[in-house]
Amino acid sequence: MDNSSGVGVLDKAVLVLNALEAGPASLAQLVQTTGLARPTAHRLAVALEHHRLVHRDTQGRFILGPRLAELAVAAGEDRLLAIAQPILAHLRDLTGESASLFRRQGDVRVCVAAAERTSGLRDTIPVGAALPMTAGSAAQILLAWEEPDRLHRGLRGAKFEATTLASVRRRGWAQSVGEREQGVGSVSAPIRGAAGRVIAAVSVSGPLERLSRSPGRLHAAPVAAAAEKISEGMRRTAS
Repeated sequence: MDNSSGVGVLDKAVLVLNALEAGPASLAQLVQTTGLARPTAHRLAVALEHHRLVHRDTQGRFILGPRLAELAVAAGEDRLLAIAQPILAHLRDLTGESASLFRRQGDVRVCVAAAERTSGLRDTIPVGAALPMTAGSAAQILLAWEEPDRLHRGLRGAKFEATTLASVRRRGWAQSVGEREQGVGSVSAPIRGAAGRVIAAVSVSGPLERLSRSPGRLHAAPVAAAAEKISEGMRRTAS
């Protein structure tokens, strides 16, 4: 399918934004992903940064900028959140555990939606909370499908190893036991955008006394099914 709008500079700017959907990217990574010439990719990224559509993380890499979130709010709807919210509620009811949706923003992952367990002992992650990319099953998901150099940088200081992420890619879900917080376990699966890149992670989390030392055995299937349902919704609305 020809995705050209006939306005070349706009099409190239969209290529840059689409490349950043998967997470932070250096200029070299932007060039590789978009196929644009290096001067063109740099000029567009800097221009988009001027308009706050692109931002830089602490390592100087390009990331999606705050203006995009502001526009989503102004439009009254974030497509991912609109699709995910009822599925999160169903996942919570199905598993009996709190369900959350995470997006990567630079060096952290941010909870952008949640369906909390209404009673009893629970792991509460408020919407807007920024958690490290070095621990937890959602962090594993958001890192596992990164390009090799970015993946290896992300492993610095992480509580999981490259072999862990290889297992995540093979089975399609991740689990953690006391990685982020002692006594808490979680299970996560990837949500993919229209281009097939991982754009978010859906998770359930709770105390190990309910999730056990093998939380994936209990909840991998429903979490993976929820992630696939959200991914299908993203593909459907993008077509």
